[in-house]
Amino acid sequence: MIPDSPPTEILVTPLIKGSEFSDWKSLNDTIMGGSSHANCRSSDKGLFLEGNLVEEGGGFVSCRSPIFDKPLDLSKYSGLILDVEGEGRTLKFAIACEKKSLSLSNLLKGDIRWVASIPTKKNGVSRIKIPFNNLEPARRAKPVRLPLRFDPTCINRFQLLHSKFGQPGKMNTGFFEGPIKVLIKSISAYS
Repeated sequence: MIPDSPPTEILVTPLIKGSEFSDWKSLNDTIMGGSSHANCRSSDKGLFLEGNLVEEGGGFVSCRSPIFDKPLDLSKYSGLILDVEGEGRTLKFAIACEKKSLSLSNLLKGDIRWVASIPTKKNGVSRIKIPFNNLEPARRAKPVRLPLRFDPTCINRFQLLHSKFGQPGKMNTGFFEGPIKVLIKSISAYS
C-alpha cells in the first residue's frame, strides 16, 4: 500500500493591502476618446475603483500602480492571489515587466501587458488565483503572436481594469456598463 502524500502547503506572501494602495492612480478610456470616468481611492479596506463606465467610444476604467522603483522579483512564486469585491463583473488584471535587452518583446512598438481575466462573485469577497503560467501577453487588448514567456523577475507595475475587452483579442462576456464600485482588498504572491 502506498501512503497518501502529505498535502502541499501554499506559502502566501502579502504584497499590497489596505492603505498601501495610496499611490495608485486611475487610467480610463478618456485617453482614447471615451467618456467613462472612475477614480481610485485608498482606505484601510483597500483600493476602491469608483465611477461610471460607458461602452461607446472606449469601454474601460482602471486603477494602476506607479512604476515600482525597483522591479519585483517573484520568481520563487507560482502566481498572485487577489481578494476583490467585484460586483459579479469579470475584471482584468494586467502586469507590466521591465524590458530586458535581448528580449523578443523589444521587437514590438509599445509595452506588453501580461493579462488574466478574473471573474468575481456578485456579493462578498472573491479570492482569485492568477497562476503566472496562465498570463497572456497583450498590446492594447490585442494578442501578441511572438513566442514570449512571462518573466516574474522584473515586474514593474500592476493594473486592475474593467473593460469590454477580456483576454487578448476577445470580448469580455462579464462586462457591463454603468455605475461601478470595485474594491481590491489585497494582492499577494503564492507558491
